[in-house]
Amino acid sequence: MIAINRRLCVWILSLSLILTSCAGRKGREEAYSSSFFAMDTYMTFTVYDEDAKKAQSALRQAKEEIGRLEALWSVTDEDSDIYAVNHGGGRPVTVQEETAQIIQFALEMAEKTDGALEPTLYPVLTAWGFTKEENQIPSLEQIDRLLERVGYERVLVAGDQITLEEGMMLDLGAVGKGSAGDRAVQVIEKAGITSALLDIGGNIQAVGGKPDGSDWRLGLRSPFGEGIFGTLQISDRSVVTSGNYERYFIGEDGVRYGHIIDPATGCPVNNGLASVTVIAKEGRLCDALSTSLFVMGLEDAVSYWKEHQEEQIFDVIFVTEDQKVYLTERIKDRFNLQKDCREMKIHVIEAEK
Repeated sequence: MIAINRRLCVWILSLSLILTSCAGRKGREEAYSSSFFAMDTYMTFTVYDEDAKKAQSALRQAKEEIGRLEALWSVTDEDSDIYAVNHGGGRPVTVQEETAQIIQFALEMAEKTDGALEPTLYPVLTAWGFTKEENQIPSLEQIDRLLERVGYERVLVAGDQITLEEGMMLDLGAVGKGSAGDRAVQVIEKAGITSALLDIGGNIQAVGGKPDGSDWRLGLRSPFGEGIFGTLQISDRSVVTSGNYERYFIGEDGVRYGHIIDPATGCPVNNGLASVTVIAKEGRLCDALSTSLFVMGLEDAVSYWKEHQEEQIFDVIFVTEDQKVYLTERIKDRFNLQKDCREMKIHVIEAEK
């Protein structure tokens, strides 16, 4: 039996989006939205402005930017940069500047996380069927053979030329939507929009705050069933959640297998974490860290935050399988548990003094 739970980690509370007037401002900011399918997920962009023409132009440009980047970064599109690199036969392949930048970022994050983020894991994901939704349990021998083709440190970047060993494959799934969201934010801001909310398949990227100047109020999906377990107030931030409850299958052995793979073992992560939510300015950083911190497990992930939280300014909300919540100190006053989830005990993670 296969059960796929598509990624929709952050729910925007509908009350937060009912914005018809703005106290203390001239005129009225109206909401303008565009929903579309891209990067294998559904996206909804909502901008707020007095000028309908400006708002609609911003939405159109942002959608076009997402489409342009998808065409560059797709693993399966034969005309994409990534497809060319993956089928380069070990030879250098010239790519667009945006592609070289995102690959370099993915490799830097892989190094910083000691391989918890692994952009060359695609052959292993394919063996489990998570790239084509025809799931299966590969043998340990097959996994071991495929892991021989995995290793971010073997990807060579020289300017706009990428060299990948034959048999290896790059996949930007752990950083692609966040990076594309960052570019969409830039497009929207350049168009003069100061208040917007982008839902990129569950990744949330906020431009400023609500039109009245207050924070957006986001509902965080419960990893234990339907509904939300808490709310988070943010402005001008990105929020990304990862968890193996999002996409999984039940094998013939009755075991539940999630789509987040541990690069060290080639098997789905099973370390006691139910979900990891990362809050930061950059969507690409949230994307990369939500996956890699989930792979690390709670103890190592907390250590990573303590060691890097000044260099990479981000905050985290961890939910464990035993329904405990651990969150970093900067957001403790911005997070609230739902009333029906008050049995979930909150632990605040403090930075090293």
